[in-house]
Amino acid sequence: MNYLEFEKPLAEIEGKAEELRAMARSNAGMDIKKEANQLDSKAKSLLADLYKNLSPWRKCQVARHPDRPHCTDYIEALFTEYTPLAGDRSFADDQAVIGGLARLNGRPVMVIGHEKGKNTQARIERNFGMARPEGYRKAVRLMDLADRFNVPVVTLIDTPGAYPGKGAEERGQSEAIARATEKCLKIGVPLVSMVIGEGGSGGAVAIATANRVAMLEHSVYSVISPEGCASILWKDAEKMREAAEALRLTAQDLHRLGVIDQIVREPIGGAHRNMGATTKSVGKCIEKFLEQLSGMSRKKLVEERRSKFLSMGQGSLAA
Repeated sequence: MNYLEFEKPLAEIEGKAEELRAMARSNAGMDIKKEANQLDSKAKSLLADLYKNLSPWRKCQVARHPDRPHCTDYIEALFTEYTPLAGDRSFADDQAVIGGLARLNGRPVMVIGHEKGKNTQARIERNFGMARPEGYRKAVRLMDLADRFNVPVVTLIDTPGAYPGKGAEERGQSEAIARATEKCLKIGVPLVSMVIGEGGSGGAVAIATANRVAMLEHSVYSVISPEGCASILWKDAEKMREAAEALRLTAQDLHRLGVIDQIVREPIGGAHRNMGATTKSVGKCIEKFLEQLSGMSRKKLVEERRSKFLSMGQGSLAA
């Protein structure tokens, strides 16, 4: 188990419980059941207290947790007959964006998502989930394919943002993001998005301009990272806690503002503490959204999606 900074007291208690059990395994005559159970009960209570009212910055930390379920975990748990499709047919295959045809409880879908990677080597290959232009052009190609064959699109969002490197800019990063966003608004099939970790800026919006958008309870979705915001506004990245508060990046804030449609509850301690329960909840939410959209005409789907995003912020401006 990887523990976050604010989870250190929990790490000590769970560590002590594990030490007792290890001692009992090496000494068959030792009875530590009562003491270990007391520590387990204390740890469970502390875990609930820690996650009861997480600050925006702590939610950022949970959203970035290295053990948090990734796109590949959801694909493996929820989808059958997954057939990955690679490349943008122009430059290369970007490993930060994955996608392909699959079935969700028998329903054909096109699933597209960001993948960060689970270990050092994979994270480097996936560029830590930061897509280059060819990643977004791949997404456009897959959405075109889904539209042609009248297959719903499901996107899983988990990126710090689009990659800002020199090569990406030379190959038209901003244009690729704009084209992907435009494609989201144009396709005549149901489009459902789920923020499973970080939703960073245009890199997330490019494949999350959907009919229905949901977020896991401890995910974040923002125009910029707290560190980036603090560096710009205060010239000090250490003010990320204040920036996280100001950005209104939590699922609860965004639901109140009407940016997302639903919050999916996570197990106590975050999605990484019970991956099975988390993937099951995400699957139910996606299926519910697809069912809501299944009877709509192509024209109605496009009109509703465009209206949803064009109307965002109007109430705030009027106020």
